[in-house]
Amino acid sequence: MGTSYLESHPDENGYFGKFGGSYIPPVLEEPFAEINKAYKELKNSPEFINELKYVRKHYQGRPTPVSFAKNLTEYCGGAKIYLKREDLNHTGAHKLNHCMAEVILAKHLGKKRVIAETGAGQHGVALATAAAYFGLECEIHMGEVDIAKEHPNVVRMKILGARVVPATHGLKTLKEAVDSAFEEYIKDPINSIYCIGSVVGPHPFPMMVRDFQSVIGFEAKEQFDELEGKLPDNVIACVGGGSNAMGIFSAFIDDSEVNLYGVEPLGRGETLGDHAATLTYGEEGVMHGFNSIMLKDANGEPAPVYSIGSGIDYPSVGPEHAYLKESGRTKVGLCNDDEAVDAFYKLSQLEGIIPALESAHAVAFAMKLAKTLGNDKTILVNLSGRGDKDIDFVIENYPVPHAKF
Repeated sequence: MGTSYLESHPDENGYFGKFGGSYIPPVLEEPFAEINKAYKELKNSPEFINELKYVRKHYQGRPTPVSFAKNLTEYCGGAKIYLKREDLNHTGAHKLNHCMAEVILAKHLGKKRVIAETGAGQHGVALATAAAYFGLECEIHMGEVDIAKEHPNVVRMKILGARVVPATHGLKTLKEAVDSAFEEYIKDPINSIYCIGSVVGPHPFPMMVRDFQSVIGFEAKEQFDELEGKLPDNVIACVGGGSNAMGIFSAFIDDSEVNLYGVEPLGRGETLGDHAATLTYGEEGVMHGFNSIMLKDANGEPAPVYSIGSGIDYPSVGPEHAYLKESGRTKVGLCNDDEAVDAFYKLSQLEGIIPALESAHAVAFAMKLAKTLGNDKTILVNLSGRGDKDIDFVIENYPVPHAKF
Protein backbone atom coordinates (compact mmCIF):
# COMPACT_ATOMS: atom_id res chain seq x y z
CA MET A 1 0.00 0.00 0.00
CA GLY A 2 1.30 3.46 -0.90
CA THR A 3 0.94 6.58 1.21
CA SER A 4 -2.61 7.89 1.19
CA TYR A 5 -3.41 11.31 -0.22
CA LEU A 6 -4.24 12.77 3.20
CA GLU A 7 -0.95 11.55 4.66
CA SER A 8 1.09 13.11 1.85
CA HIS A 9 -0.75 16.43 1.37
CA PRO A 10 0.16 19.14 2.15
CA ASP A 11 3.98 19.05 2.30
CA GLU A 12 5.79 20.16 5.45
CA ASN A 13 5.56 23.81 4.41
CA GLY A 14 1.84 23.64 3.85
CA TYR A 15 1.82 23.47 0.06
CA PHE A 16 -0.59 21.51 -2.12
CA GLY A 17 1.52 21.60 -5.27
CA LYS A 18 2.15 25.32 -5.76
CA PHE A 19 -0.87 26.38 -3.70
CA GLY A 20 -0.96 27.11 0.02
CA GLY A 21 2.01 28.10 2.12
CA SER A 22 2.19 30.94 4.62
CA TYR A 23 2.47 34.59 3.55
CA ILE A 24 2.20 36.47 6.83
CA PRO A 25 3.80 39.49 8.54
CA PRO A 26 6.78 38.74 10.82
CA VAL A 27 4.71 39.45 13.94
CA LEU A 28 2.57 36.38 13.18
CA GLU A 29 5.32 33.94 12.23
CA GLU A 30 5.95 32.75 15.78
CA PRO A 31 2.24 32.40 16.75
CA PHE A 32 1.50 30.38 13.59
CA ALA A 33 4.58 28.19 14.16
CA GLU A 34 3.29 27.62 17.69
CA ILE A 35 -0.14 26.59 16.35
CA ASN A 36 1.45 24.22 13.83
CA LYS A 37 3.64 22.59 16.48
CA ALA A 38 0.71 22.21 18.88
CA TYR A 39 -1.48 20.67 16.20
CA LYS A 40 1.19 18.12 15.24
CA GLU A 41 1.44 17.10 18.90
CA LEU A 42 -2.28 17.09 19.62
CA LYS A 43 -3.55 15.23 16.56
CA ASN A 44 -1.78 12.07 17.70
CA SER A 45 -2.56 12.54 21.38
CA PRO A 46 -4.97 9.91 22.79
CA GLU A 47 -6.23 12.50 25.29
CA PHE A 48 -7.12 14.98 22.52
CA ILE A 49 -8.63 12.32 20.27
CA ASN A 50 -10.76 10.92 23.10
CA GLU A 51 -11.95 14.39 24.15
CA LEU A 52 -12.93 15.21 20.56
CA LYS A 53 -14.71 11.85 20.16
CA TYR A 54 -16.64 12.47 23.38
CA VAL A 55 -17.66 15.97 22.33
CA ARG A 56 -18.74 14.82 18.88
CA LYS A 57 -20.86 11.96 20.17
CA HIS A 58 -22.34 13.39 23.36
CA TYR A 59 -22.56 17.10 22.51
CA GLN A 60 -22.62 17.61 18.75
CA GLY A 61 -24.83 14.60 18.04
CA ARG A 62 -22.50 12.82 15.63
CA PRO A 63 -22.66 10.80 13.52
CA THR A 64 -25.11 12.79 11.42
CA PRO A 65 -27.23 10.53 9.17
CA VAL A 66 -27.23 10.01 5.43
CA SER A 67 -30.79 10.35 4.10
CA PHE A 68 -32.19 9.11 0.79
CA ALA A 69 -34.07 12.00 -0.83
CA LYS A 70 -36.78 9.78 -2.32
CA ASN A 71 -39.24 12.48 -3.37
CA LEU A 72 -36.56 14.74 -4.83
CA THR A 73 -35.12 11.78 -6.71
CA GLU A 74 -38.53 10.95 -8.18
CA TYR A 75 -39.09 14.58 -9.12
CA CYS A 76 -35.76 14.85 -10.94
CA GLY A 77 -35.74 11.41 -12.50
CA GLY A 78 -32.43 9.66 -13.08
CA ALA A 79 -29.81 9.16 -10.39
CA LYS A 80 -30.63 8.50 -6.73
CA ILE A 81 -29.90 11.53 -4.53
CA TYR A 82 -28.63 11.08 -0.98
CA LEU A 83 -27.94 13.82 1.59
CA LYS A 84 -25.25 13.89 4.26
CA ARG A 85 -27.19 15.70 6.98
CA GLU A 86 -24.76 18.22 8.46
CA ASP A 87 -27.83 20.39 9.03
CA LEU A 88 -28.50 18.05 11.97
CA ASN A 89 -25.12 18.72 13.57
CA HIS A 90 -25.46 20.90 16.69
CA THR A 91 -25.77 24.61 15.73
CA GLY A 92 -27.19 23.57 12.35
CA ALA A 93 -24.09 23.28 10.16
CA HIS A 94 -20.77 21.54 9.66
CA LYS A 95 -18.75 24.38 11.22
CA LEU A 96 -18.82 22.99 14.77
CA ASN A 97 -16.68 20.05 13.59
CA HIS A 98 -13.58 22.22 13.46
CA CYS A 99 -14.61 24.88 15.98
CA MET A 100 -14.74 22.48 18.93
CA ALA A 101 -11.32 21.13 17.95
CA GLU A 102 -9.84 24.61 17.43
CA VAL A 103 -10.99 25.75 20.86
CA ILE A 104 -9.50 22.63 22.47
CA LEU A 105 -6.27 23.63 20.71
CA ALA A 106 -6.62 27.19 22.02
CA LYS A 107 -7.01 25.93 25.58
CA HIS A 108 -3.95 23.71 25.12
CA LEU A 109 -1.98 26.80 24.11
CA GLY A 110 -3.24 28.77 27.11
CA LYS A 111 -5.19 31.31 25.03
CA LYS A 112 -7.89 33.39 26.68
CA ARG A 113 -9.75 34.61 23.59
CA VAL A 114 -10.79 33.21 20.23
CA ILE A 115 -11.25 35.53 17.24
CA ALA A 116 -12.85 34.69 13.90
CA GLU A 117 -14.59 35.98 10.81
CA THR A 118 -17.96 34.80 9.63
CA GLY A 119 -20.01 35.25 6.46
CA ALA A 120 -23.39 33.55 6.84
CA GLY A 121 -22.85 33.44 10.58
CA GLN A 122 -22.60 29.65 10.89
CA HIS A 123 -18.90 29.69 11.76
CA GLY A 124 -19.51 32.54 14.18
CA VAL A 125 -22.31 30.68 15.93
CA ALA A 126 -20.24 27.50 16.06
CA LEU A 127 -17.19 29.24 17.51
CA ALA A 128 -19.32 31.13 20.02
CA THR A 129 -20.83 27.78 21.03
CA ALA A 130 -17.42 26.14 21.42
CA ALA A 131 -16.10 29.12 23.38
CA ALA A 132 -19.08 28.95 25.73
CA TYR A 133 -18.59 25.19 26.20
CA PHE A 134 -14.87 25.52 27.01
CA GLY A 135 -15.02 28.85 28.85
CA LEU A 136 -13.13 31.23 26.54
CA GLU A 137 -13.89 34.77 25.39
CA CYS A 138 -15.12 35.01 21.80
CA GLU A 139 -15.01 37.86 19.25
CA ILE A 140 -16.63 37.50 15.83
CA HIS A 141 -16.04 39.88 12.90
CA MET A 142 -18.84 40.04 10.35
CA GLY A 143 -19.52 42.28 7.36
CA GLU A 144 -22.18 44.93 7.95
CA VAL A 145 -24.17 43.67 4.94
CA ASP A 146 -24.16 40.13 6.31
CA ILE A 147 -25.12 41.31 9.79
CA ALA A 148 -28.33 42.74 8.32
CA LYS A 149 -28.95 39.75 6.05
CA GLU A 150 -28.23 37.01 8.60
CA HIS A 151 -29.87 38.63 11.62
CA PRO A 152 -30.95 35.35 13.32
CA ASN A 153 -27.35 34.16 13.52
CA VAL A 154 -26.17 37.51 14.86
CA VAL A 155 -28.71 37.20 17.68
CA ARG A 156 -27.57 33.65 18.39
CA MET A 157 -23.92 34.73 18.65
CA LYS A 158 -24.79 37.48 21.11
CA ILE A 159 -26.95 35.17 23.23
CA LEU A 160 -24.02 32.71 23.34
CA GLY A 161 -21.84 35.46 24.79
CA ALA A 162 -19.79 36.50 21.75
CA ARG A 163 -18.87 40.06 20.87
CA VAL A 164 -19.92 40.78 17.27
CA VAL A 165 -17.75 43.37 15.49
CA PRO A 166 -19.08 44.89 12.23
CA ALA A 167 -16.70 45.15 9.26
CA THR A 168 -17.63 48.50 7.72
CA HIS A 169 -15.12 48.92 4.89
CA GLY A 170 -15.23 47.81 1.25
CA LEU A 171 -18.19 45.63 0.31
CA LYS A 172 -18.84 44.91 4.01
CA THR A 173 -19.06 41.14 3.46
CA LEU A 174 -16.86 38.08 4.06
CA LYS A 175 -13.50 39.32 2.73
CA GLU A 176 -13.78 42.46 4.82
CA ALA A 177 -14.69 40.38 7.89
CA VAL A 178 -11.45 38.40 7.39
CA ASP A 179 -9.46 41.65 7.05
CA SER A 180 -10.99 42.99 10.25
CA ALA A 181 -10.41 39.80 12.23
CA PHE A 182 -6.76 39.57 11.14
CA GLU A 183 -6.17 43.20 12.19
CA GLU A 184 -7.57 42.49 15.64
CA TYR A 185 -5.59 39.27 16.03
CA ILE A 186 -2.29 41.00 15.18
CA LYS A 187 -2.83 43.32 18.17
CA ASP A 188 -2.53 40.46 20.69
CA PRO A 189 -1.45 37.07 19.29
CA ILE A 190 -0.12 36.08 22.73
CA ASN A 191 -3.50 35.85 24.47
CA SER A 192 -5.66 35.29 21.38
CA ILE A 193 -5.94 32.75 18.59
CA TYR A 194 -7.51 33.35 15.19
CA CYS A 195 -9.77 30.38 14.54
CA ILE A 196 -10.04 30.49 10.75
CA GLY A 197 -13.47 29.38 9.56
CA SER A 198 -12.57 27.44 6.43
CA VAL A 199 -9.76 25.59 4.61
CA VAL A 200 -8.11 28.94 3.85
CA GLY A 201 -5.46 31.15 5.43
CA PRO A 202 -1.81 30.50 6.21
CA HIS A 203 -0.51 27.00 6.99
CA PRO A 204 -1.50 25.02 9.06
CA PHE A 205 -5.17 26.09 8.84
CA PRO A 206 -6.07 24.62 5.42
CA MET A 207 -4.72 21.25 6.58
CA MET A 208 -6.04 21.50 10.13
CA VAL A 209 -9.59 22.49 9.21
CA ARG A 210 -9.68 19.79 6.50
CA ASP A 211 -8.58 17.16 8.99
CA PHE A 212 -11.21 18.23 11.54
CA GLN A 213 -13.92 18.31 8.85
CA SER A 214 -12.93 14.93 7.35
CA VAL A 215 -15.22 13.30 9.91
CA ILE A 216 -18.04 14.15 7.46
CA GLY A 217 -16.54 12.13 4.63
CA PHE A 218 -15.47 9.11 6.65
CA GLU A 219 -18.87 8.85 8.33
CA ALA A 220 -20.64 9.24 4.98
CA LYS A 221 -18.47 6.64 3.28
CA GLU A 222 -19.39 4.00 5.84
CA GLN A 223 -23.06 5.03 5.94
CA PHE A 224 -23.40 5.04 2.16
CA ASP A 225 -21.93 1.55 1.95
CA GLU A 226 -24.53 0.36 4.46
CA LEU A 227 -27.30 1.82 2.30
CA GLU A 228 -26.09 0.96 -1.20
CA GLY A 229 -23.34 -1.62 -0.70
CA LYS A 230 -20.90 0.46 -2.74
CA LEU A 231 -19.31 3.89 -3.05
CA PRO A 232 -21.35 6.82 -4.41
CA ASP A 233 -20.77 7.56 -8.08
CA ASN A 234 -20.78 11.33 -7.43
CA VAL A 235 -20.11 13.49 -4.37
CA ILE A 236 -21.23 17.13 -4.43
CA ALA A 237 -20.64 20.07 -2.10
CA CYS A 238 -20.82 23.86 -2.36
CA VAL A 239 -17.51 25.73 -2.35
CA GLY A 240 -16.74 29.20 -1.03
CA GLY A 241 -13.62 28.83 1.08
CA GLY A 242 -14.37 25.14 0.92
CA SER A 243 -14.46 23.55 4.39
CA ASN A 244 -17.61 21.48 3.96
CA ALA A 245 -16.44 20.31 0.54
CA MET A 246 -13.00 19.25 1.76
CA GLY A 247 -14.71 17.57 4.69
CA ILE A 248 -16.73 15.23 2.50
CA PHE A 249 -14.17 14.96 -0.34
CA SER A 250 -11.40 13.83 2.05
CA ALA A 251 -12.64 10.27 2.38
CA PHE A 252 -13.03 9.78 -1.38
CA ILE A 253 -9.94 11.43 -2.91
CA ASP A 254 -8.12 8.11 -3.25
CA ASP A 255 -11.23 6.50 -4.83
CA SER A 256 -10.73 7.53 -8.45
CA GLU A 257 -14.07 6.04 -9.54
CA VAL A 258 -15.94 8.63 -7.43
CA ASN A 259 -16.55 11.96 -9.19
CA LEU A 260 -16.06 14.95 -6.87
CA TYR A 261 -17.93 18.17 -7.72
CA GLY A 262 -17.33 21.51 -6.01
CA VAL A 263 -20.22 23.86 -6.80
CA GLU A 264 -19.45 27.57 -7.01
CA PRO A 265 -21.89 30.51 -6.81
CA LEU A 266 -22.56 32.07 -10.23
CA GLY A 267 -24.74 34.66 -8.49
CA ARG A 268 -26.34 37.06 -10.99
CA GLY A 269 -24.12 36.08 -13.94
CA GLU A 270 -20.63 35.93 -15.41
CA THR A 271 -19.71 39.62 -15.08
CA LEU A 272 -16.98 40.28 -12.51
CA GLY A 273 -18.67 41.47 -9.34
CA ASP A 274 -21.84 39.47 -10.00
CA HIS A 275 -20.52 36.09 -8.85
CA ALA A 276 -17.98 34.36 -6.60
CA ALA A 277 -16.96 31.55 -8.97
CA THR A 278 -13.27 31.66 -8.12
CA LEU A 279 -12.13 28.32 -9.52
CA THR A 280 -14.01 28.97 -12.75
CA TYR A 281 -12.93 32.53 -13.50
CA GLY A 282 -9.98 33.22 -11.18
CA GLU A 283 -6.20 33.14 -11.51
CA GLU A 284 -3.29 32.43 -9.20
CA GLY A 285 -2.78 34.98 -6.44
CA VAL A 286 -1.97 35.57 -2.78
CA MET A 287 -4.45 36.99 -0.27
CA HIS A 288 -5.11 36.50 3.43
CA GLY A 289 -1.77 34.74 3.88
CA PHE A 290 -1.95 31.92 1.29
CA ASN A 291 -1.43 31.32 -2.43
CA SER A 292 -4.42 29.99 -4.33
CA ILE A 293 -6.81 30.89 -7.14
CA MET A 294 -8.52 34.24 -6.71
CA LEU A 295 -10.74 36.66 -8.56
CA LYS A 296 -8.82 39.85 -9.40
CA ASP A 297 -9.81 43.31 -10.49
CA ALA A 298 -7.97 45.35 -13.15
CA ASN A 299 -5.26 46.24 -10.63
CA GLY A 300 -4.63 42.64 -9.59
CA GLU A 301 -6.34 43.17 -6.23
CA PRO A 302 -9.11 40.91 -4.87
CA ALA A 303 -12.19 41.60 -6.99
CA PRO A 304 -15.63 42.39 -5.61
CA VAL A 305 -17.73 39.25 -5.33
CA TYR A 306 -21.39 38.44 -4.83
CA SER A 307 -23.61 35.49 -3.96
CA ILE A 308 -27.01 35.06 -2.42
CA GLY A 309 -25.21 32.71 -0.01
CA SER A 310 -23.27 34.88 2.45
CA GLY A 311 -21.00 31.99 3.42
CA ILE A 312 -19.63 31.47 -0.11
CA ASP A 313 -19.07 35.00 -1.45
CA TYR A 314 -15.27 34.94 -1.09
CA PRO A 315 -12.80 36.07 -3.79
CA SER A 316 -10.36 33.21 -3.18
CA VAL A 317 -10.72 29.50 -2.38
CA GLY A 318 -8.93 26.95 -0.22
CA PRO A 319 -5.52 26.07 -1.73
CA GLU A 320 -6.32 22.37 -1.66
CA HIS A 321 -9.35 22.98 -3.86
CA ALA A 322 -7.14 24.87 -6.32
CA TYR A 323 -4.70 21.96 -6.35
CA LEU A 324 -7.36 19.26 -6.75
CA LYS A 325 -9.01 21.15 -9.59
CA GLU A 326 -5.71 21.78 -11.39
CA SER A 327 -4.70 18.12 -10.98
CA GLY A 328 -8.02 17.02 -12.49
CA ARG A 329 -9.20 15.15 -9.39
CA THR A 330 -12.19 17.42 -8.79
CA LYS A 331 -14.66 19.03 -11.15
CA VAL A 332 -16.30 22.43 -10.79
CA GLY A 333 -20.02 23.03 -11.11
CA LEU A 334 -21.91 26.31 -11.18
CA CYS A 335 -25.21 27.40 -9.66
CA ASN A 336 -26.79 30.85 -9.90
CA ASP A 337 -29.03 32.60 -7.36
CA ASP A 338 -32.30 31.60 -9.01
CA GLU A 339 -31.29 27.93 -9.18
CA ALA A 340 -30.26 28.02 -5.52
CA VAL A 341 -33.60 29.49 -4.43
CA ASP A 342 -35.46 26.96 -6.56
CA ALA A 343 -33.54 24.13 -4.85
CA PHE A 344 -34.19 25.76 -1.47
CA TYR A 345 -37.94 25.51 -2.02
CA LYS A 346 -37.85 22.12 -3.78
CA LEU A 347 -35.99 20.43 -0.93
CA SER A 348 -38.20 22.14 1.63
CA GLN A 349 -41.50 21.16 0.01
CA LEU A 350 -40.54 17.74 -1.33
CA GLU A 351 -38.45 16.44 1.58
CA GLY A 352 -39.38 18.61 4.57
CA ILE A 353 -35.78 19.85 4.86
CA ILE A 354 -35.08 23.59 4.74
CA PRO A 355 -31.47 23.96 3.57
CA ALA A 356 -29.05 26.84 3.99
CA LEU A 357 -28.78 28.89 0.80
CA GLU A 358 -25.13 27.82 0.56
CA SER A 359 -26.11 24.14 0.69
CA ALA A 360 -28.93 24.79 -1.79
CA HIS A 361 -26.25 25.47 -4.43
CA ALA A 362 -25.04 21.88 -4.08
CA VAL A 363 -28.62 20.55 -4.12
CA ALA A 364 -29.40 22.54 -7.29
CA PHE A 365 -26.37 21.13 -9.09
CA ALA A 366 -27.26 17.61 -7.93
CA MET A 367 -30.76 18.05 -9.37
CA LYS A 368 -29.29 19.07 -12.74
CA LEU A 369 -26.77 16.23 -12.72
CA ALA A 370 -29.33 13.58 -11.67
CA LYS A 371 -31.42 14.28 -14.77
CA THR A 372 -28.45 13.44 -17.01
CA LEU A 373 -27.75 10.06 -15.36
CA GLY A 374 -29.47 6.70 -15.28
CA ASN A 375 -31.32 5.42 -12.22
CA ASP A 376 -28.47 3.00 -11.55
CA LYS A 377 -26.24 5.95 -10.62
CA THR A 378 -25.99 7.66 -7.23
CA ILE A 379 -25.27 11.16 -5.94
CA LEU A 380 -24.22 12.07 -2.40
CA VAL A 381 -24.72 15.74 -1.50
CA ASN A 382 -23.19 17.35 1.55
CA LEU A 383 -26.13 19.24 3.02
CA SER A 384 -23.78 21.50 4.94
CA GLY A 385 -26.33 23.54 6.89
CA ARG A 386 -29.94 24.28 7.67
CA GLY A 387 -31.80 27.32 6.43
CA ASP A 388 -33.19 28.91 9.59
CA LYS A 389 -30.81 31.83 9.11
CA ASP A 390 -32.08 32.45 5.56
CA ILE A 391 -35.84 32.20 5.87
CA ASP A 392 -36.56 35.90 6.47
CA PHE A 393 -34.34 36.96 3.56
CA VAL A 394 -35.83 34.37 1.19
CA ILE A 395 -39.44 35.17 2.08
CA GLU A 396 -38.86 38.91 1.63
CA ASN A 397 -37.21 38.52 -1.76
CA TYR A 398 -38.59 35.29 -3.25
CA PRO A 399 -42.27 34.59 -2.50
CA VAL A 400 -43.21 31.04 -1.50
CA PRO A 401 -44.44 28.94 -4.46
CA HIS A 402 -48.18 28.30 -4.18
CA ALA A 403 -48.07 24.52 -4.41
CA LYS A 404 -45.76 21.54 -4.39
CA PHE A 405 -44.06 20.81 -7.67
